[in-house]
Amino acid sequence: MSPSGPPGIAIAFHSGYGHTAVIAEAVARGAVNAGAEVVSISVDTITDEQWAQLDAADAIIFGSATYMGTASAAFHAFAQASSKRWFPHAWVDKLAAGFTNSGAKSGDKSSTLGYFATLAAQHGMHWISLGLLPGWDSTRGSEDDINRLGFFLGAGAQSPTDAGPEAVHRSDIATAEHLGARVAHQAAIFRAGRTALAA
Repeated sequence: MSPSGPPGIAIAFHSGYGHTAVIAEAVARGAVNAGAEVVSISVDTITDEQWAQLDAADAIIFGSATYMGTASAAFHAFAQASSKRWFPHAWVDKLAAGFTNSGAKSGDKSSTLGYFATLAAQHGMHWISLGLLPGWDSTRGSEDDINRLGFFLGAGAQSPTDAGPEAVHRSDIATAEHLGARVAHQAAIFRAGRTALAA
């Protein structure tokens, strides 16, 4: 990606039943609408070319459903494989963010977001939080509020376990779009700063 062009964002995610893929699409849409170039990578079928896209990105956004209090086994396999990038510091100073989905309102999603942040820290990346106040936290609020589940570390979504991807809540989709846009804006700032320093 050209140093003078738009920031490049890669979304590295795993979706077991399609719900998390809907969230990933929303993150991508938010980033694109904010001016970023985006590639979405399903980590269970990642190719050498897609690893190279991660290496070239200004920011990587991690995503997975929360299963048994953490990311999926497929995402963990990807994270362990990323150790080949850890040793040469290939992802140092990239931006990072994360999103997750579960069947329950809480579902221990904070554990998964914390895992993503730790993975980013091990790679020397800079974590970008959600940057939203919690919604649906008063009698005047509703489940249609953005960030209705009240997460800060990243975007959290809740999808009924007995319904398909079409049941992903519109508030969670809007929250994911916000995350994508926020990362795109921060990536543009970082890129402009690097360009200024180089000049």
